[in-house]
Amino acid sequence: MSIEMDKVKIGVIGLGRLGMVHTEHLVTLISDAEVIAVCAVDKEQLMFAEENFGVTTYDDYKKMIDEAPIDAVVIVAPTGFHPEMTEYALNAGKHVFCEKPLGLEMPEVEDMATQINAHSDLVFQLGFMRRFDASYRHAKEIIDANGIGDIIYIRAYGIDPISGMESFTKFATDNDSGGIFVDMCIHDIDLIRWYTGMDPVETWAVGNDIAAPQLKAIGEFETGVATLRFENNMVATLIGGRHAAHGNQVEMEIMGSNGWIRIAQEPEKDFVTLFTNAGVVRPSMQSFSERFEEAFITELKDFIVNVKTNCQSDISVDDGIKALKIAKACKVSAETGDVVKIELS
Repeated sequence: MSIEMDKVKIGVIGLGRLGMVHTEHLVTLISDAEVIAVCAVDKEQLMFAEENFGVTTYDDYKKMIDEAPIDAVVIVAPTGFHPEMTEYALNAGKHVFCEKPLGLEMPEVEDMATQINAHSDLVFQLGFMRRFDASYRHAKEIIDANGIGDIIYIRAYGIDPISGMESFTKFATDNDSGGIFVDMCIHDIDLIRWYTGMDPVETWAVGNDIAAPQLKAIGEFETGVATLRFENNMVATLIGGRHAAHGNQVEMEIMGSNGWIRIAQEPEKDFVTLFTNAGVVRPSMQSFSERFEEAFITELKDFIVNVKTNCQSDISVDDGIKALKIAKACKVSAETGDVVKIELS
């Protein structure tokens, strides 16, 4: 089904940090989109959206999907709700952009995938936005051109600023985040699969709460480290955490037989360096939304184009399922201390 219109009419579900970012981008920066309605359970968030974006507000996502004159939904709700919201939207004839991960429980995710595949006339796109970041895309081009030879080892960091610990603790107390590997490292898992064209066969992982002991009471690791082994013995290390004092630290190093690639070694905010009696200071980015702003905009533009041209996303539901299974295997390994075989079939 193609959309014969100038603008794709959007309903957004979820107005937390990222939901508000997506909504603002859709309203202010993406000319082919028009946000008609938003849905959230927080009344203050709804009031803000109504006053600042001029949209109709709902506290029931089903009512929004049934009543609002929309073509597509952008789902930015807590992960556990992704499967039911996606299925409801697809059955209502709406295209779906869904933030990662697909969900938390594999039976629900597999049912979700069945519904996505059954609605091949509708676009489904998963929010692995790092594939749209210019630096990661450049690295992909170098790898595909055999610019560093065969990949030997990959190291990936994803560390949130410690300033966000209070808000994360509140979120994870009220919602199941999926844990550090599902919630954070899944982006790097997707990139590693994208770069290598391979899937890992086993993992060994550990986690701790040294930097945030309060997380232990809600079953969360503050820091998680996982080693992934591939069939050809290539190795990848994933490091996820929430304790960076300086800002948002996201980086990746790809070691090849003929060269290395290092992406975002330092989270530099801009080109300003301050020289004072306190020393030399370089401002750092303070949030993932700041670091990946262009990627978030580009992925939403891609979704709108896909809806208008009736083209499926390059990121498949199978990519989402495999990344989730790998992340969950890392979680099991960290919880048990065992090496875990990764079963993707």
